[in-house]
Amino acid sequence: MIKSSTIPQSYHLSKKNVQENYLPPISFEDLSDDEVINEIHQLKQELSSQVLILGHHYQQDDVIAFADDVGDSLQLARSAQKSKAANIIFCGVHFMAETADMLTSHTQKVMLPDLNAGCSMADMAQERHVERAWKEIAEAMDTVNSGKKIVPITYINCSAKLKAFVGKQGGAICTSSNAKKIIEWALEHGDKLFFFPDQHLGRNTCFELGISLEDMVVYDPNKFHGGLTEEQIKKAKVILWYGYCSVHQGFKIEQIQNLRSNEPDRKIIVHPECNFEVTQAADLRGSTSFIVSTLEAAKAGSKFAVGTEINLVNRLAKKFPSISIISLSPYQCLCTTMYRIRPRWLLNSLRSIKNETCENVITVDLETTKWSLLALDRMLELS
Repeated sequence: MIKSSTIPQSYHLSKKNVQENYLPPISFEDLSDDEVINEIHQLKQELSSQVLILGHHYQQDDVIAFADDVGDSLQLARSAQKSKAANIIFCGVHFMAETADMLTSHTQKVMLPDLNAGCSMADMAQERHVERAWKEIAEAMDTVNSGKKIVPITYINCSAKLKAFVGKQGGAICTSSNAKKIIEWALEHGDKLFFFPDQHLGRNTCFELGISLEDMVVYDPNKFHGGLTEEQIKKAKVILWYGYCSVHQGFKIEQIQNLRSNEPDRKIIVHPECNFEVTQAADLRGSTSFIVSTLEAAKAGSKFAVGTEINLVNRLAKKFPSISIISLSPYQCLCTTMYRIRPRWLLNSLRSIKNETCENVITVDLETTKWSLLALDRMLELS
């Protein structure tokens, strides 16, 4: 259902008149950590029929403790779509809250506890740059006269505007869980794939589908014509955007080589946002949900080194004490934007619901929502 145009198109809704039991927003100095946690428990219980709290796997444990559902982007998108809660607090990043807003009804509000919780990968693909690339690719292919078709696929880690762009151009959205299915669909429906914003997920998935590295090129918006010649564009089967995840860039082939030398019995499992060398050298590769399910099914005594965000790795190590789980990297591969969601800001969201002011509401305009839903619906149908 498309959101009603009567909803204010801004991230902040104006406050209503102060009530007698009004709970003011808090700052770091107002309450101790224990007081924050206790009040979250109280308000969550009091508002249980009105609120759904969604927590992405990369959140810290003290936030995950209050989540009604924990998962990756696909799982949480589905949870938002199915929810009847009047208020959804999305403990994740901005593009995830946008997706939830578009998938829910006009009577529901989606809140992001901290509006600064963005995504560096999503920021690497700006609408005007993607549209310019699309035009240059179409001109190189002479799509008007040749009849050839480009199918755009965007990773869900992007703005609502880019999701809408994909919907307008007949493409679809993917997550790391369903990228293979979505890209297969795209290749069946077009002559060339344009994949953004994560080059590594695109390259790793396409290679797994049998496309050679020679048939893939990278478009860099910081270079003239993306750094590509017209001939390179014509020849390529897949054009990858230059973007990447700063967390998964932290995993290196040298780390795998070191582990192979010192602990040959330790299996290595990595996320497909890692670079090609790392994913090829690993024993297993897959989405966050794949990593979780693989470790859940592992036999006692098994050893794993995991190439993904450190909060998730540490949580899995605690959850499955019968197996040895360590990070592939000796350094803290932390998603700093996810880290912005703290219990204090979650409490602010709950207080705003209690006060009927609903702070940090994320809304997407009707036109963007309309086109984005076409791409999102294709993803959900194919997943």
